[in-house]
Amino acid sequence: MRFPTRSKLLSSSDDSTIAVTRTRDWSLLSSIKAPKPNVYGRPSGDTAVFGGAPSGVNDFAIHPSMKLMISVSKGERSMRLWNLMTGKKAGVLNFERSLLQEVGEGKHSTGEGLKVVWGNVDGADEFAVGFSRDIVVFGMDSTPKCRVMPDAKTKIHKFEYLTLDDEEETTIIAVATEDGRIAFFSTAAEHLTKPTDEKAELSAARLIGQIGGKDDKVSGRIKEFSIVRSETDADLLYIIGGSSDGVVRLWTASRAELKKATEKPALSELIGKLVASYETQNRITCMAAYVMIPLPEGAEESEYEVDDSEDSEADSEDDGESI
Repeated sequence: MRFPTRSKLLSSSDDSTIAVTRTRDWSLLSSIKAPKPNVYGRPSGDTAVFGGAPSGVNDFAIHPSMKLMISVSKGERSMRLWNLMTGKKAGVLNFERSLLQEVGEGKHSTGEGLKVVWGNVDGADEFAVGFSRDIVVFGMDSTPKCRVMPDAKTKIHKFEYLTLDDEEETTIIAVATEDGRIAFFSTAAEHLTKPTDEKAELSAARLIGQIGGKDDKVSGRIKEFSIVRSETDADLLYIIGGSSDGVVRLWTASRAELKKATEKPALSELIGKLVASYETQNRITCMAAYVMIPLPEGAEESEYEVDDSEDSEADSEDDGESI
């Protein structure tokens, strides 16, 4: 689900459609239909039910201009570009076999793009497509620019671009992994490393640091995370991670610290610090974080407070402790 504006909601589903809904009255304005792929061989249980065909949009990303959208679907080793002005398909980019092999999508893997996000690095737009164990960054000409993960040994759960300065000159990618880390990578041209393997074609992004992991006493996968900027300190970031073991962890980090790390050689040292954690006693699968808005102008706090006068009277009559 994405809110490109306050008046529109876009949502994808397993019937291979992306619905455009008006938030004012929640009426369906239009529906973008992605083709359902042909079945080759026997689909895996993650792709389709037994005896069924794979269908459904895994993810989509809307360009900041609101004119373009990229989608990746089940059963497809490709991504689709959409013209949001017309709602029509603008093109299809098939993933090359060599690219898929390099990012760990072998013969028996689905080869599906699982997630896609837009970013802006070096003053130019780019987008990143996530697979099971790696991420490939493409330029606006749809040419692969680099891969993000240094190896394909750990599963990826979420990633997003993060801007480190108000001039948007420094942008990095934050990636949540199976081994309990949120790792930060730079995809700037001067930070890319050419492959040493003769068979490899993709350059690698620079690892600039991480939070979590064994060094931070986090062993379970980080399934979801959110990054929120402080309203009182422009340099302060709150990084909230939700793990499959049911723990929500809150780290703080400095944008200046992350920006300085991009200037160093590739490293994996811890950045920021863990300040709080909470046991939910439930498996976390998704999460969102936001900054609370201030009290509306002219409103009194009493309008937003719960009247607990009766409870207070009851507590005063109770000889025991009140909670």
